[in-house]
Amino acid sequence: MTGRTGPEAFRSGGRGRAALLLAALLAAILPALLLTATGAQATGRSAADPKPAVTLSGKQAGKGGEITVKGSGWHADTLLMMLICGRSTPARGVIGGTNSCANADGRAVTTDSKGAFAKKLPVAEPPVPCPCVVHVATVTGDQSVADAVFVVAGHPVAALPKQTGDGKLAVLATTRLEGDSGILTWFGAPPSRRLVLTVGNLGSAAVKDPVFKVGTAHGVYAPQWEDRQWRGTIEPGRKARIELPVELTAGAHGDYQVSLKYGTKVLAEQPWGVGRPWGVTLFWILLCLVVPAAVFRIGMAVVDKVRPRSAHAAGRPRRGPDRLADVTARLPRLRRAPAPPPAPAPATGASTTTTALPWFTPDSAPSEHRPTTKGHS
Repeated sequence: MTGRTGPEAFRSGGRGRAALLLAALLAAILPALLLTATGAQATGRSAADPKPAVTLSGKQAGKGGEITVKGSGWHADTLLMMLICGRSTPARGVIGGTNSCANADGRAVTTDSKGAFAKKLPVAEPPVPCPCVVHVATVTGDQSVADAVFVVAGHPVAALPKQTGDGKLAVLATTRLEGDSGILTWFGAPPSRRLVLTVGNLGSAAVKDPVFKVGTAHGVYAPQWEDRQWRGTIEPGRKARIELPVELTAGAHGDYQVSLKYGTKVLAEQPWGVGRPWGVTLFWILLCLVVPAAVFRIGMAVVDKVRPRSAHAAGRPRRGPDRLADVTARLPRLRRAPAPPPAPAPATGASTTTTALPWFTPDSAPSEHRPTTKGHS
């Protein structure tokens, strides 16, 4: 067999190199095309989903009044919390977290199957000056928030704090949970710890009084987030030790996951194994033993009280002699020994000796010398 030479061989080698180059280009472009298609689909889904919105029946009201809050675009059957918050705008959100809100006068509402709701909210003064908003946020599941501008008549108004720029916080050391469970936790009190971590400011501006979100998750459930504000200022390039309280619900036990989030970034996650409150179990065991015993005692007392009695027992209580007579009647009777025959009368003038009778003692027996009667010697 002879190899190919000339123009035919050149054309054959050129087609092979072109095929290899085309395969390499497809291998490089195909992943990018797939990612672009996936991103387009995701963008189309997110754009199709309605954005949560809130409308108010009035833009201004005084303390003690009432407004109606209506919402749409939320997830169906979702629990929401409505609050009036100060030092807030829809653009910047609630500065200071729920510490800036009138938490005692908040209201909870659940959306319907279409993701809408309507509920009345009492007007209360927040603990910080206005500008104010009606803040609506999800309690469980995905975090969704919507704010509507509201004016609390008669409440002081102050300028919002200036934005500090591009402060960025990062965790510099391993997070840990500090604290112990007391004896009350053994009986079902809420377990509590302190989440301790060291953060550093990697940005170009200082971070003042940062507000963190601490979430606790159990099993496959989503974390329950709560706002925790740390008082202090972290200068650029500096670090600080942060301690934030973490508390679970009463009677909680099992494996939990504690998460820390600043802004939209999760900074740290820490597992937490909570022991079972055996004191509650012991209490229920004792309750199951004591209650039936008490019911049994009460039932026996009632039965003893209402049961019929004999006619003699129903009358007056018997006296001591009657009881003694009953006892004597039950004793076996003893036979008396036969009495001795009477002794023969002594002859006249004979000397006799008096024998003591069995029922007399020698001291009480009759005397042998009887007194003489009158007219006898």
